[in-house]
Formats: sequence, structure tokens, C-alpha cells
Amino acid sequence: MAVIEEESSRESDFKSQTNSASAAAAGYSSDGYETASDTELNDAVSEPENHSHSNDNGNRNGDNDGSIKSGDDEVNSEVKEEERQEKAETIEAEVNEKALAQANDAKFEGNSLFKAGLYEEALSKYEFAVHIAPDGPSSNEVRSMCHANRAACFSKLGKYEDTIKECTKALELNPTYMKALLRRGEAREKLEQYEEAIADMTKILELDPSNDQTRRTIIRLKPLADEKREKMKEEMIGKLKEMGNSILGRFGMSTDNFKAVKDPNTGSYSISFQR
Repeated sequence: MAVIEEESSRESDFKSQTNSASAAAAGYSSDGYETASDTELNDAVSEPENHSHSNDNGNRNGDNDGSIKSGDDEVNSEVKEEERQEKAETIEAEVNEKALAQANDAKFEGNSLFKAGLYEEALSKYEFAVHIAPDGPSSNEVRSMCHANRAACFSKLGKYEDTIKECTKALELNPTYMKALLRRGEAREKLEQYEEAIADMTKILELDPSNDQTRRTIIRLKPLADEKREKMKEEMIGKLKEMGNSILGRFGMSTDNFKAVKDPNTGSYSISFQR
């Protein structure tokens, strides 16, 4: 009986161990505490995937951050370029302003020399002023005045061709510069360019219809212009006669066989043949 009980005890122990193993397999520990369920295990397995997804989001966020930074860099670069351009424009404006001030100073020095009768020295000052003055509308006035003043110096020196050139430069910068027109007209009169001088005086009258002195000058110049025109016609006819005689002489004729008759109404000439 004892042996059977012993064997039964062993059998009982074996069954107990078997049940314990089954219980463990069913998800319970031998001490009765709950172990991880299948769902928790699946969650644990899926965590790396979630972590990977998180990393992907992080990477995407990182990419977005990179795009934002790149955009910020472009904006900053444009802002810096605008600042550099504004600074360059400011510096250029300051340089031009300083150059214009120096040109005006040189012009004033030239004026003092002109009043003292030092025309050559005054010419140099005016030339320096024109050279140093910046290009652009802001300096057109001082440059045109310096050219006109150089013309005055040349006129005092009897260099009327140079006077006309300087006045023309002044008028290119300021077409309504009456003093330059007057000075050029006077220089043209000195060179017997009467028609050109009348054109300058007429322009002055257009700008200032009340300028009686200019009107009287035009009246005085017109007979001189007509006389010169007639003289030029006679000279031209004389040259044509010489050329005609050299050709007609081969045929026993001369220009004396041709008579020019002037029409008093039109001033034109008609040619008639005479033997």
C-alpha cells in the first residue's frame, strides 16, 4: 500500500508538473502573476516599425527644415544684395556731389581770372571744371556755363572759330542758353557768316520777343548777308565762265556768246545765246 501511495505520489507530482507546464504554456507563471499577452507581444514587435515611421517623419521634417533654411538663405542673400546696391548708389551720389562742388569752385576761380583779363588762365580753370563735373543732368548747368565762358575767353583772344565751337557745346547741353546764342552770333558776324548769325539772332527773338537789340541786329545783318550772297554768285559765275571758255574755245566760241539776264522779280538768271 505504501508503495502504491509512493507511486501515486510520484504520479501526482508528475501530473502537477505537467499542469504547471501547461499553465505556463497558456500564459501564466508558476507563481500566479500575469505574463505578457499576445497583444502586448505584437505591440512590442510592432514598436520598431513605429519607431521607423517616427524616424521617417523626422527625416521628412528634417527635409522640410532644410528647405526652409534654403529659402531663408535666398531671402537673406537678396536682402544683402539690395543693401550692397543701395550702399553703392549712396557712395556714387556722394562722389558726384563732391565733384560737382569742385567744378563750381573751379568755375568761380575762372570767373575771377576772366575779370582780371587773364584769359588763358581762365580757360584752364573752365576746362578743369568741365572735366571734373560728373555726367548727367545735375551738372548740365555748370558744364554749359563753363563752355560759354570758354567761348568768351576765345572771343577776347580773337579766336572766333573756337568761340563758335564752345558756344555750340554749351547749346547742346542747354538749347535755350541765350547768352551762348548771342556770343555765337557775334562770332559768326566777325567771320562774315551773316546768314548763320541771323539764324542765331532769330532764335533769340523766338525765346525773347521783346529783345529789341537783337531785332536791330538782324535788320543790320540782312543787307550784309544779301551783299555777300550776290558776291558769291558773281564769283561762282566767274568760275563757270572760266570753265566754259576752256571748253567752248575748242569750238571757236566763248562765254561771251552767252548772256545772263537777271529777273528783278525772282532774282534768278536766264541764259541767251548771241553770235
